[in-house]
Amino acid sequence: MTTPTMVGLGLATVLLLPLGAGAQSLLGPPYIEAMTWTEVRDAIQGGKKAIIIPTGGTEQNGPHMVLGKHNYIVTFAAGQIARTLGNALVAPTVQYVPEGDWNSPTFGDKPGVITNPSPSYERLLDAAVRSLKVHGFTDILLIGDSGGNQRGLTDVANALNAEWEGTGVRVYALVDYYQKGRTAARDYLLRTKGWDAQTVGSHAGTSDTSQLLYVFPQGIRRDKLAPSGGSPDSGVNGDPTKASAEIGKVIVDLKVDAALAQYRALKDGAK
Repeated sequence: MTTPTMVGLGLATVLLLPLGAGAQSLLGPPYIEAMTWTEVRDAIQGGKKAIIIPTGGTEQNGPHMVLGKHNYIVTFAAGQIARTLGNALVAPTVQYVPEGDWNSPTFGDKPGVITNPSPSYERLLDAAVRSLKVHGFTDILLIGDSGGNQRGLTDVANALNAEWEGTGVRVYALVDYYQKGRTAARDYLLRTKGWDAQTVGSHAGTSDTSQLLYVFPQGIRRDKLAPSGGSPDSGVNGDPTKASAEIGKVIVDLKVDAALAQYRALKDGAK
């Protein structure tokens, strides 16, 4: 495993403004970037020994949706998880994650994408987790809002848990947030709307657009909404015109519930 000195990229954050039905501002707890160091210290001493590291991404999401989609969604969801647990804080969201190979001939087709491929991504996570352990957090929860994030979460958690066995500190890779949350969202839309997977889509379609409408509607260009993004090379898979903030709330809640269920199961299993 790597050491903090090997990290080449830093942690980046995204601020949510209180503009949407589901949006929350980063004005204080549980978000540590909006707290002073003494407030974080006091929170830890007061029993907040769990912390969540959200990972998002900076990627194209079609003509209708901002590149920071994952960051807005996962930052909001992490706050929901922390508030439900009651003993958790939220670390700054990691915006630089694996988004492909910049040497690929197609990488530059959609400007703005930033990739942080492995092993740099895992080194970044490793450094963040080690930093938080030193400060006294004993449960460090990792969640990722994109498919490319998931393996790194698991690899870092497994390596550090092996290294720290018997110390009372544990890292939890809550991959169900993405994997089971995604499946539950598709099942919900099929059951309630009758929309199949092709209609919903797999990227920047109904589900993704609904979630951003819920947490940060200013990130959607409504005049650009179109099935499949309006063109074959739009970067959209599915029909974002069917999206709504109401659907977005349900899907975000499903992802949060999946993460909480996995955390509780893993924590019970570690006893």
